[in-house]
Amino acid sequence: MKLKINEKLPDCEVFQLINEEPVKIKIFSLFSKKKIILLGMPGAFTSVCSAKHLPSFINLSKKFYEKGIDQIFCIAANDPFVMNAWGKINKVENNIMMLADPFLNFTKLIGAEVDKSGRGLGLRSNRYTMLIDNLNVLQIQEEKETGVCDISSAENFFKLL
Repeated sequence: MKLKINEKLPDCEVFQLINEEPVKIKIFSLFSKKKIILLGMPGAFTSVCSAKHLPSFINLSKKFYEKGIDQIFCIAANDPFVMNAWGKINKVENNIMMLADPFLNFTKLIGAEVDKSGRGLGLRSNRYTMLIDNLNVLQIQEEKETGVCDISSAENFFKLL
């Protein structure tokens, strides 16, 4: 990942499904003046994302909010309909906001893209968890492999707060 701690996030458009319609939203409008956690995942419904990364944050979301986090966001290289369906199935409710980066615009700007063509997935995001305060990156935990969720899990990330 080319984005580093103490750097400012780049701005670009991502998508969110609002009232069953895909809406383009700027990163700056979502994250400005907020202390947030951003979960970067290779893809909705993929094995480690569905079994560990997202569920770990669902389970600990209230503890993160008690520590002063304003919002938790999950972003993956899927379309907004898929991200919304994944969120509903996992009952994220208002605890985690699901964002879509179908063209990898954000993922490429931060340098987190990985080629998973050999597994039939194409270009995806690496797995990471970030702590961001008013667009400034305070912490990044990026996994070396997308099939692993150790340092980026909620349990381990919570220890950094």
